[in-house]
Amino acid sequence: MNRTTDQHTTRRGSSGVGTYLLHRAMPHLPPWLGVAGVGIVGSGAHLLWSDSVGAGVGLTLSAVALTGATWWAGRETSTQRRLHSAITVAAGSAWMTGAALAGPLTGILPDTFLMGGAVLALSWNIRMALRTSDGAAPAESADKGLLAKVGLAKAKIGRTEVEPNRVTAALALEGGEQTNDDVARALVRIASALDLPQSAVRYQPSADSARRGELVIVPKDMLNETVEWAGPSNPGGSITDPLVIGQYDDGSPLMVWLPGDPDVGRNASHFLIAGGTGSGKGDAALNLMTEILSRGDVIMWLSDPKAFQDFRPLLPAYDWAVEGGADTEAMVEALQHVIPARTGWLGKHSYRQWTPQAAQKQTDPAHSCAASGACGCPGMPYMVAWMEEAANTLRNLGDDAFTGIAQEARSAGVSLIVSLQRPSYDQMSTSTRASLPSVIALGCDPRDEGFSLPESVINQGAHPGAWGNRRPGYCYVVSGGIDPERYASPGRTQQFTTRAVSLMETLAEWAVRNGATADPITAGAAKAVVGRAYTGRADTDETEPTTVHDQDDEITTGTQLDPEDAAMDPEQDLPPAQQGDDTPGLFGTDTGRKPSPEEARELFARALDEFEAAGQMIVGPKDFMDWCDANGYSRPWVSARLRDAAAEGRLQPTNQTGRWRIVPALTPA
Repeated sequence: MNRTTDQHTTRRGSSGVGTYLLHRAMPHLPPWLGVAGVGIVGSGAHLLWSDSVGAGVGLTLSAVALTGATWWAGRETSTQRRLHSAITVAAGSAWMTGAALAGPLTGILPDTFLMGGAVLALSWNIRMALRTSDGAAPAESADKGLLAKVGLAKAKIGRTEVEPNRVTAALALEGGEQTNDDVARALVRIASALDLPQSAVRYQPSADSARRGELVIVPKDMLNETVEWAGPSNPGGSITDPLVIGQYDDGSPLMVWLPGDPDVGRNASHFLIAGGTGSGKGDAALNLMTEILSRGDVIMWLSDPKAFQDFRPLLPAYDWAVEGGADTEAMVEALQHVIPARTGWLGKHSYRQWTPQAAQKQTDPAHSCAASGACGCPGMPYMVAWMEEAANTLRNLGDDAFTGIAQEARSAGVSLIVSLQRPSYDQMSTSTRASLPSVIALGCDPRDEGFSLPESVINQGAHPGAWGNRRPGYCYVVSGGIDPERYASPGRTQQFTTRAVSLMETLAEWAVRNGATADPITAGAAKAVVGRAYTGRADTDETEPTTVHDQDDEITTGTQLDPEDAAMDPEQDLPPAQQGDDTPGLFGTDTGRKPSPEEARELFARALDEFEAAGQMIVGPKDFMDWCDANGYSRPWVSARLRDAAAEGRLQPTNQTGRWRIVPALTPA
């Protein structure tokens, strides 16, 4: 009994060892079977075609074609595997051709078969062994395992480029079953599988295929450490040179361009700067603004309802700076008239768009603009109109206030920059948003991503909502001149601290001495439209602003229009004057006696003169309330006088109902 059991156990053990060894050897048998198959086929071919010249030619061409097909088919695999496969096929087909024509035992053919065949088979065995771990069966590659986890099991990883902090892999999806949209939806899962932030993984779809693209992974966030602003990148350079506002997450500089360049086919850019509270929007604005002001062929107009809170050290460098309200209304009106004036000048001097040559004195005799027959016009510098905290301006002037400006400004050598926290449709119309295609998108609420970035860039993996206010200065930049593959790459602007103030003041002093000044065409158009509001700007830069707080707790300044005034009926009577009020009239009349119609008209004309002298060039019935209260006149009477003044050419209507622009007294319309 025991003897029988021992024999059975021995046989079972022997069988188990044999089964295990066979199981372990089976994955390594195919290369050896392939070598044996080549030997058999080569010997059989010799019996058929040993004396056929045509067969020799056919076998040779077949060997070349088979090797080429192997190389082509391996284009989506790694370079090592592609090369290994091509060498194996070339060696096997070459031996078989020689054996078929000369015989498998002729010359060195048997030696090359035994030695070369063994080497090729062993090379594949070694390759397979290196892909196994702890003696287990060949495991699935790491990339295929990752793709399987995120629902892209049938996708194939092709050519891979590994840089110091960037991995780029070509990705081919299963035809008819997967599209590039599937990869876009899987990016957050890929980031999760790799234990990386969402912004570290993005996908650049191919423009020529709906199932091919490049997967980009940046494993280390090189933007963690803040970089303080150390000054402009190219002081004294041209505005056509790139403006460096920070760096990308792979360490390369983050650059933007404003003017167009016909040589490279780039159009001039208008920018939207968008970011929530705490996202670093102020520092981003300062990075771009200091770059602009450090160039020698550009001027800037600035509207900032926050009383230049961030920009005060730079005040001397601006050609014109206002604090919001009626002053901003005047600036927008002036800008609408400056643009066609600049376009006309550029066209007259044969510039299809602004170039650096336009900023130089015009000396080409072929473009005569003087009686002497030689053009001696001063140059026209590039112009930037910057609207900071533009939500206030859009509320006051209407959400399409900048649409016409943006559509026409680029041909005039003007770039419009609009900065606000949330460019949603209740703040900005779709037409205005469409006219601002370039954007610097900082951290925001995840629900607001679509307001800042195009959907195609979000699909590539750009998600400023993932930062919120936790990554100040982090941003995505979409603009002409930037490689579209960079659109989904995060960057970070430089940080401005108190140590930057003295350098900003130095930059402003330099701009006053060496920077461009407004050309006669631009200055003349602005003066003709808003008069002292532009010509007297140097006297009012340091005026202490009057600040109020609206329901959103945003600071507004200057002669701010009451938000309720836009909803008031301009024909509604004002409350009657209070009896016993001994306050003197606003324009010099005494209370207690109602002026005659002639006196009232004269006082009204004097009121317009005083508004103009004070630089307030946009007025409406609201601005005359004190005068009406003091003299017993109603709002309808004031509205009628405003219409009369418009008929006489002293006023011009603005885009906002109930608001009028004072025509400078020396240049009536």
